[in-house]
Amino acid sequence: MRVLVVEDHAKLATTVATVLRGEGMVVDVVFDGRDALDHAAGTRYDVIVLDRDIPVVHGDQVCCQLVARGCESRLLMLTASGTVRDRVEGLGLGADDYLPKPFDFTELVARIRALGRRSMAALPPTVVHGDLQVDSAHRLVTRAERPIALGPREFAVLEVLLSARGAVVSAEELLERAWDENADPFTTSVKTTMSRLRAKLGEPPVIETVPQAGYRI
Repeated sequence: MRVLVVEDHAKLATTVATVLRGEGMVVDVVFDGRDALDHAAGTRYDVIVLDRDIPVVHGDQVCCQLVARGCESRLLMLTASGTVRDRVEGLGLGADDYLPKPFDFTELVARIRALGRRSMAALPPTVVHGDLQVDSAHRLVTRAERPIALGPREFAVLEVLLSARGAVVSAEELLERAWDENADPFTTSVKTTMSRLRAKLGEPPVIETVPQAGYRI
């Protein structure tokens, strides 16, 4: 899942990003509304966590512009004001969910995951492919009942491939979906991660390389 965090409080933004990355999400962070609009225009995010009171372009305006553009990202609006009226206003602007500050990080993660399931063809909690079993909720992978320890990036790549349901996923799409904006598109990151993932999944191979197209499960 790829998430954009829009929060002008640098310490909170960093903490939220750290928590979400620890949950295996790919996270970009911006601190004002103009950057939020620019990022959303150039990158497909599953969920945008949008603080309502941000500088340059107010969160309300960001929300309205994203909705007007037909942005497919799900919007979770944050605000220090948690009255019912404020929640109604936020949802009325087009936000998909609304979370008042201060919030519990476990609730934030749960709400983001719930919105993420609505932004794409959702995988069931546990996916079984032959003798491979992937529990996304608990981030557990087994093959022939043997536990397999995957790093966050490897797990993210595996989820993207599984969510494609047999379709080919290009290296460019993997880079967009499983890496953040700091990834260098000219590196061999995808190939290196794919090699490690294949080695951990073992034989017979689960992931197929489609020449000049990408990868599929």
